[in-house]
Amino acid sequence: MATVDEVLALDGMGQAALVRRGDVTAAELVEAAIGRIERGNAAVNAVVRPMFVEARAAVRQGVPAGPFEGVPFLLKDLMAAFAGVPMAAGTRFLRDFVPDHDSELVARFKRAGLVVLGKTNTPELGLVPTTEPHLFGASRNPWDLERSTGGSSGGSAAAVAAGLVPFAHGNDGGGSIRIPASCCGLFGLKPTRGRTPMGPDVGDVLGGLAADHALTRSVRDSAALLDAIAGPDVGDPYVAPPPARPFLDEVGAPPGRLRIGFAVDAPTGVPIHPDCITAVRDAASLCESLGHDVDEASPEAEAQEVLPAFLTVYATGHASLMEAAARATDRPLAPEHFEPTTWAIYELGSQQRGADYLLAVMALQRLGRAMGRFHQRFDLWLTPTLAEPPAPLGTFDPPADDPFAPMMRAAAYTPFTALANATGQPAMSVPLVWNAAGLPIGVHFVARLGDEATLFRLAAQLEAARPWAARRPRVFVV
Repeated sequence: MATVDEVLALDGMGQAALVRRGDVTAAELVEAAIGRIERGNAAVNAVVRPMFVEARAAVRQGVPAGPFEGVPFLLKDLMAAFAGVPMAAGTRFLRDFVPDHDSELVARFKRAGLVVLGKTNTPELGLVPTTEPHLFGASRNPWDLERSTGGSSGGSAAAVAAGLVPFAHGNDGGGSIRIPASCCGLFGLKPTRGRTPMGPDVGDVLGGLAADHALTRSVRDSAALLDAIAGPDVGDPYVAPPPARPFLDEVGAPPGRLRIGFAVDAPTGVPIHPDCITAVRDAASLCESLGHDVDEASPEAEAQEVLPAFLTVYATGHASLMEAAARATDRPLAPEHFEPTTWAIYELGSQQRGADYLLAVMALQRLGRAMGRFHQRFDLWLTPTLAEPPAPLGTFDPPADDPFAPMMRAAAYTPFTALANATGQPAMSVPLVWNAAGLPIGVHFVARLGDEATLFRLAAQLEAARPWAARRPRVFVV
C-alpha cells in the first residue's frame, strides 16, 4: 500500500480514487498536504492565507462524495468568496474584507469534494502578469526562485508546481491561468466565456474578459474539474455552448486529423524570444508527427486596434471593480491605498467615456469575427504562450516617474494570451518544452468558441507523447 506522501504525488483524480477505495482517508490527505504547505511554502510564498482550521472542520463534518472527494485544494485570493474568510485580492484596501457567503464557484468546488486548505497569492487585483504584491510579497518560481511565477494566478501555480497540492484554482482575464502555467511548467486551460459561473455577485468580470478554472499537473484533472464546475448559474447574462458529452470523456478520445495553424510572430509586432519560437516550432513538429496538418498561419485581424481596445475594456473593468470594492467596504478610494500601477489603471479607466468603451467592445468583436473566419480553415491556432521565458522578479516594477510602464511591459510579455479573453474562446498552455536553463516554456493553443473538447483531446495526446508530470523543479516538497 502506498504511503500518504506517495499518494500526494498523484494527480487529483488518482488521490480521489484511493479515497473512494478506502486506501487513504480524506483526513490523512488533508493532514499530509498541510504538512507539505508548512514545510515548503516559505520558499515559494504561494499560500498567503492558510485555512487549516476550516479544512479540518470540513473533514470532520464529512466531505461530499464528489469526483474529488477529500482532495486538498487551494483558492486564488481573487473573485472566489469563501464565507467567513478574508478575501484581500492582493490589495491593502481589502485586507480586512470578509465575504458573508460562498461564491457559486466555491460552492461547486465544495460539492465536488475538494477540501480548501488556503488562499493563494495574487498581484494587486490581478492586474499584472507577475505575482509580486506589496501586501503579501513576491511568489517565487519553483524552477528558479529569482524568477516570476507569472500572474495573476501565480500563487496557485507555484503551489502546484512545488507539490503542495495537485491542482489549484485560477482565473484568467488576460492570460492569468495560462501565463503562470507557462512559467511554472503546468497545464492551464481558460474555458469559453460563460462556461464557469461568477455569481451571485457579478454576471461577468472585466466586461466578459475573465473566466475561472484551475492550474493542474494532468490533463484529466483539468477536464474532470471543468465537468464539476461548468454550467450556467441562475440569471447568468450569457452561457457557453453546452458540450456534447463530459469533458473527461474527451481525454484519450482520438482527436482526428486536426488542422493547426501556427505563428511565431506577435500580432502587435513585439519581438519573440528565440526559446519561445523554438518551442512553437517543436510543438508544430510534434503535432505533425502525430498525424495533424500543420501550416504557418494567423488570423487576418486589425492588430493595431486590438491592444488599445483591450486596454480600454481592461482598465474600465478594473476601475469598476475598485468602485465596487469601495461600496462593499464603505470606504473612499485614494491613491495611498493602492500600488502606483493599480492607481494609474484606475485613473485611465475612470476617464473613459461610455462611447469609448463601446467602440473598444466593437473592435474586440471584430477580432472575434476574424478569429471565426480563421477557424473556418483551422481547428486550432498554435502560438507561444509568452514572448519570453519566465521573467526575473522585479521586471514589472514601475519606475517612479511612470507608474503605467508595467502595463506596456506586460503587453510586450503577453502578446498572445489576451486575444482569447477578448473573443471568449477557450485556450490552453501546454508544458512541452524546457529551455537550456531548465525553465519551462509553454505553448499556446486556441480553439473555436465552445470547443474545449478539441483542446482536451489534443492535450491528452501531447501528454501521452511527451509526459511532463514527472518533471520536478528545484523546489518540490516531499
